[in-house]
Amino acid sequence: MTELSKPESSAIMKLILAVLVVVLVVDAQAQWYNFPGQAIGGAKDMWRAYEDLQESNWIGADKYFHSRGNYEAAKRGPGGKWAAEIISEAREALQILSNSGNSDTEADQEANRWGRGGGNPNHYRPKGLPDKY
Repeated sequence: MTELSKPESSAIMKLILAVLVVVLVVDAQAQWYNFPGQAIGGAKDMWRAYEDLQESNWIGADKYFHSRGNYEAAKRGPGGKWAAEIISEAREALQILSNSGNSDTEADQEANRWGRGGGNPNHYRPKGLPDKY
């Protein structure tokens, strides 16, 4: 097993911390029995955005799909927002660990936060992307 570099271990620690914070601070007004369904639906929203990104094969559309997946998941409630955050953090951590495409990790995370925070995903929509998406 290889030793993790400082950026890799930092990303993993951020992911672990995010999971702990979210688990400990689940929205007090949310009814606990809704959380799992919201999380599952949010994960499906994230997967659908990923599939659409792959299908579109549109250069420069990745930030739009990051934002859209997070936006749709977060609209489901605290469980969906939680799933979107965990999936987004894990995806970016994996990119850093595999040294593939980590140059725009912060830009991806900004698009993720924008969508989760209720920002319109069309803010990142590239010109010419078909209306289907």
